[in-house]
Parts: sequence; C-alpha cells; structure tokens
Amino acid sequence: MSNLISRRDLLRGRTEPPKQRICPPGVTLSDLTACSGCGKCVEQCPTKIISMVDRLPALDFSEGECTFCSQCAAACPEPVFKLDLAAHFDHAMVIGGDCLAFQKVDCQACRDACPTQAIRFRPRLGGPFIPELNEALCTGCGACVSVCPANVIEINERSAEVQYG
Repeated sequence: MSNLISRRDLLRGRTEPPKQRICPPGVTLSDLTACSGCGKCVEQCPTKIISMVDRLPALDFSEGECTFCSQCAAACPEPVFKLDLAAHFDHAMVIGGDCLAFQKVDCQACRDACPTQAIRFRPRLGGPFIPELNEALCTGCGACVSVCPANVIEINERSAEVQYG
C-alpha cells in the first residue's frame, strides 16, 4: 500500500493519502455496484466496524475486529456478498517500523489480540522481543489494529499468488 499523494492534492494542501476502502468479508469493490446503500449490514454487525461511506459499506478496524460471523451478509437484500470468500480478507496486516518493540518498549498487545496466532514475537539480545507476522495465518480480521497503542499496523494487499495459491 502506497502512502503517496497526488501532486494535485499536495498543491491543494491535502497531505494525507486517500483512505483505502475496506470492504466487508466476501465483498470486492466491484461487488459494491450491486449495493443499494440500505445500511442493513451496519445494523447487524456485532462489533460495529461497518459504517456507510458515500452510501457504501466500509470497515474501520480502529473500532474493533471482524469475527467473520456473516451477519452482515445474511442481512443484505442485494447480491453483494459472496459467502464462499467470507472466512478471510484479500489483505493481511503489516506491522510498521515505528512499532514500540523496535523502540525498545515491551509491548505485545497485537499478539495477544490475534485470534489465529499470526503474530509471534522473536527474542533478541538487549531488548524486547520483535514482532513477526505470518501472512499465511493472517485472516486480515483487524483484531491487532485497534489494540496497537502506536497505531502502526496497516493493511497490505496480498499478491495474487497468496490470494489464490
């Protein structure tokens, strides 16, 4: 995922890159063309991470995680959700270089929150353990995002080989 902004946005004083839309599990950006914007998925989400952005559903992992309960899919009256894909996302998380462990501060909140144990901490001499994320185990649920005190966990789109391999 790139943090680059366009020249136009830079000249207009917009220094933040556009926020990436995270679709609910089992939904792709092209699937959203069938969305009527009714918001029933928002009402049914038990973790309250779905919101309507420009009349389309989007996830915000800073609020919590996706438990893949499929309640959003069950509530949707349109053919938006593909239930065979609803057990993972087409992205994985990545731990940024500003992680507290790299600053010699002991923190393992992301590991403790990860339901698939995709995040492990490797010992190192003279400092706290270092995080390692196993992308093959990561479902992209976002459980690690909301608990990170440094806000350094981001989304990384999986390569085609990982998605379909």
